[in-house]
Amino acid sequence: MKTKIVTLFIFICFLWSLLIFRAGYLQFIPHDKLNTLQARQFQTVVTLPARRGNIYDKNGKELAMSSPSYSLYADPKILKDKKKVASELAKITGLSNREIMLKIADGNRRFVWLDRLIDATAAEKIRQMKVKGLGLVEDWKRVYPNDSLLGSTLGFVGKEGQALEGIELYHDQSLRGQQKKVVTRRDARGRPLVQDGLLFTENPQGKEMRLTIDSELQYFVEAEMMRTIREHDADGGWAVVLDAKTSAIRAIASLPTYDPNNPQNASSFARRNRAVTDTFEPGSTLKTFVIAQAIDEKKIKPNTKIFCENGAFRIGKRVIHEAEADHAQGTITVSEVLARSSNIGTAKIALQMGDDKLKRGLLSFGFGDRCGVDLPGEAKGITVRLPWSDHLLANVSFGQGITVTPLQLANAYAAIANGGMLKRPYIVESITDVETGEVQITQPQDIRRVISEDTAAKMRLMLTGVTGETGTAVAARVPGYIVGGKTGTAQKIKTVGKGYQKGAYIGSFSGFIPANDPQFVIFVGIDYPKKNGYYGTQVAAPLFSKIASYAVRKNGINPEILAENGREIQNASVQVARQADPLADKAINIDGNGAKTVTAELSPVAPYLKTLTMREVLKITGQQKIQVKFVGNGRVESTYPEQGQQLDNDRNMTIILR
Repeated sequence: MKTKIVTLFIFICFLWSLLIFRAGYLQFIPHDKLNTLQARQFQTVVTLPARRGNIYDKNGKELAMSSPSYSLYADPKILKDKKKVASELAKITGLSNREIMLKIADGNRRFVWLDRLIDATAAEKIRQMKVKGLGLVEDWKRVYPNDSLLGSTLGFVGKEGQALEGIELYHDQSLRGQQKKVVTRRDARGRPLVQDGLLFTENPQGKEMRLTIDSELQYFVEAEMMRTIREHDADGGWAVVLDAKTSAIRAIASLPTYDPNNPQNASSFARRNRAVTDTFEPGSTLKTFVIAQAIDEKKIKPNTKIFCENGAFRIGKRVIHEAEADHAQGTITVSEVLARSSNIGTAKIALQMGDDKLKRGLLSFGFGDRCGVDLPGEAKGITVRLPWSDHLLANVSFGQGITVTPLQLANAYAAIANGGMLKRPYIVESITDVETGEVQITQPQDIRRVISEDTAAKMRLMLTGVTGETGTAVAARVPGYIVGGKTGTAQKIKTVGKGYQKGAYIGSFSGFIPANDPQFVIFVGIDYPKKNGYYGTQVAAPLFSKIASYAVRKNGINPEILAENGREIQNASVQVARQADPLADKAINIDGNGAKTVTAELSPVAPYLKTLTMREVLKITGQQKIQVKFVGNGRVESTYPEQGQQLDNDRNMTIILR
């Protein structure tokens, strides 16, 4: 009996030894199969969306940013007292009881999103409820701190983080960054472990983007254009401001616009960046390129005389007229054809060139093709196939039978302003990889030379005649600066069917400032103005003047004052004399016979500062070494001396603020 007990004891000890050895082996000796099973049971891989990169303007001001927010989820299977939970959540989230109950009613479901992108205050209230079965996930909400500013250009992001329109869509891959996959432990139910109801994760960072946009200029453009739209009871408007040297976009606007923080409240029309996606007949603004091409082809010269048929020019069975009967002209020069916007004079120049050369010239300036701007949905515009009848050729020469986008037209004027080189417009200045610090800078890009530098110089001077005393755009002038540009008035094409809308017009102006050394190219167009006129000279030229005035003053571009007996002169002949004269820094007087004499050096004059802030005033006056004294608070209401008047020897100015 004793032997049996000892044998049994030894056997049991042996079994325990085997079990202990096996346990030790499993515990301390690596085993790939068991490790895999353990990882599969107690670990899970969670994909973390990247925090979307911020978007800034050229001066570093935030245009789009990602702010912390939270998303609420539920496990309906373990959720108790669902009616009470739904009632409390409805008070916090703004969702209805019914909406929440529909999501959590099914007790067999293990996961359901209840609300996305809720703020920190609401998240804290949900945490304090301490309800088992509710959880919060850290998320990022896209915020546009300037509300509707640049709305149609920036675009927006949906609740699921998907980019839907604008820059957000075009540069989505860079902004959203790369998703990261992280391994985290999970409980027996297979859910990621949370702490205090929040799944803590470290989100990766998307790339940051700096635009060429000047947000202060953008705000001014949108505000002034909205005033113009209201004044003329217009359907809307477009504006594009380009850097004349590089074609970088400094401002771009389509009104009416929308607030990208609440895109659900906006129509598709308001969300569309119509300065890029929509086309229109350019009207007389196209005459500039017809004449430029003819001069470059040496078909004409600025002083070539053309008989304008006294206002009625017959081509076959049809008769071409000027826009107004009192615009009828006899024999005038090519420069006057442009300044007075003669349809007949431009048509005769186009007929001399022929349809093939004219179309090649227009295509060379970028019409009929996309500019290649880094924005989605860019339209090409329409150019009719060759051959063109003489009547169609004449119509195209003054902007009918061809459609362009506002950006195309502005960029074509930039080619004249910069010396004849068509450049690719762009809106992204740089992209920064936050994690590596790598910066990708956009360089200005030449597309092709369209006209010679000499032709471009002649065209700039001729376009200053448009804003001269006998030109069509006196309202586009900017005190203290010489402006070049061209008005346009075109019938509005029907959106459904063929032909034009009865009584509907688009008034526009394209130009540059200052004419002797252009820094900005500006296009403005007003869509279907119904009150106080519809011509480009009535609705668009004054708006151009306001925008151009603000742009040059804000950027500290010195005015160039030419005076005769204390009166400001702004015409092409004086500017020709200044550019040709080696003593261009001297004052120029023009006598009755046009003779030019050189007198003493120009004394410093008071810059145009009206409506600027104190900071902007100090920037401009500091560059010109002007001593200023401020009276009051706010923006500049008036100055002493007034703009354009000579300063004393100590360069003193008094600034009245309001």
